[in-house]
Amino acid sequence: MAMTLQLTIDCSDPQKMVTFWAEALDYVPEPPPGGHATWRTYWASMGVSEEELPPGAGDIPESIIDPAGRGPRVWFQQVPEPKAAKNRWHFDLKVGGGPDAPPLDVRAQRVKATTERLVKAGATVLRIKDEPDMGLYAAAMQDPEGNEFDVI
Repeated sequence: MAMTLQLTIDCSDPQKMVTFWAEALDYVPEPPPGGHATWRTYWASMGVSEEELPPGAGDIPESIIDPAGRGPRVWFQQVPEPKAAKNRWHFDLKVGGGPDAPPLDVRAQRVKATTERLVKAGATVLRIKDEPDMGLYAAAMQDPEGNEFDVI
């Protein structure tokens, strides 16, 4: 049997995270399985009781998928506790093309454009890493719930 990969991210507001990360990763909200109007109706058909679902769960998409089918499914699992510490993992959004690709000024412009787009979508810039001697221009950022990620 072939293995598939799903990344599960705990959060307090799945809708906000779906909207942001779909934009950030060029993903789309995952539609409910065939014939179901919502994920909630799908889960009910699978035997999940109303008591097991938080209010509103499944009424809107809580996962995103790569429309090209290359990347993993990302599920935003609603949890009651807030984020309390630095991530132990993070996304690197490699938009620049890598150190052996275009010149640093071109890569930096790509990073700046993506950073500006993601700020408009709800992200926060933590710091800019502008190190021309190392051939590096990158942005350390946070998503709307404070999860760190880099744009390189």
